[in-house]
Amino acid sequence: MDSLPDPPPAAATGTAGVTRRAVTDTESRRASRRWWDGDADAYQAAHGAFLGDADFVWCPERLREADARLLGPVAGRRVLELGCGAAAAARWLAGEGARVTALDLSAGMLRHAAQAAARTGVRVPLVQADALALPLRDASFDIVCTAFGAVPFVADSGALTREVARVLRPGGRWVFSVTHPFRWIFLDDPGENGLTAVHSYFDRRPYVEHDRAGRATYVEQHRTLGDRIRELVAAGFVLTDLVEPEWPADHDGVWGQWSPLRGRIFPGTAVFLSQKPPSM
Repeated sequence: MDSLPDPPPAAATGTAGVTRRAVTDTESRRASRRWWDGDADAYQAAHGAFLGDADFVWCPERLREADARLLGPVAGRRVLELGCGAAAAARWLAGEGARVTALDLSAGMLRHAAQAAARTGVRVPLVQADALALPLRDASFDIVCTAFGAVPFVADSGALTREVARVLRPGGRWVFSVTHPFRWIFLDDPGENGLTAVHSYFDRRPYVEHDRAGRATYVEQHRTLGDRIRELVAAGFVLTDLVEPEWPADHDGVWGQWSPLRGRIFPGTAVFLSQKPPSM
């Protein structure tokens, strides 16, 4: 991607330039932790009202779990939210009767999660950890989910998928939303400039922002739809649905590259629904 929505000030991230290049897991982890720690306040100021204090919004298209019910019944289920950010979704799930754990790499984001818990009185366990090395027991959750968290920010999302499979019980569900892979051929522009294809869909080099010394300050990974499906299958999951939310007719908001202009022409989000077979 060639620009980012609501970037934090350069002083917070040290970003001096943009490129596409391979990165290691270590580079991704360091960049993501620093970025989201530095951007936490600005991100919540810009998007906190849209996301709510205790709501589960899957994407900028405003698809809400309360309406879509992509996770199925959650009351009494053990649920892990990966890349939880301020954990609004986790608090909504708790209000629906789920037993929720919220996990994120960023201390800055978890600080906002704690503040929102104090405001709402809805508290869930918060864990700071790497999604590639979950400090959780095997087969300890019924559902794992994330809305734009974790998956695009690790170099080896196949390894993340295997970790999710490990902590899910047989028959458990793994549901996640990411930027629709189709969007990667366009610039991150909500206007007419964002309607022209400029990149190869098959160029899997990550988008990397870097400082003056060349160190990554922000990393976002690209996978094709086929790549994502193959990662799920390789980890033993069965893909049960792929949801591409349409832009609502009454939604006139803009979130970074998401806008009514683009949203009414091509998809901006892909939500993958999968299940671990009962026999695993």
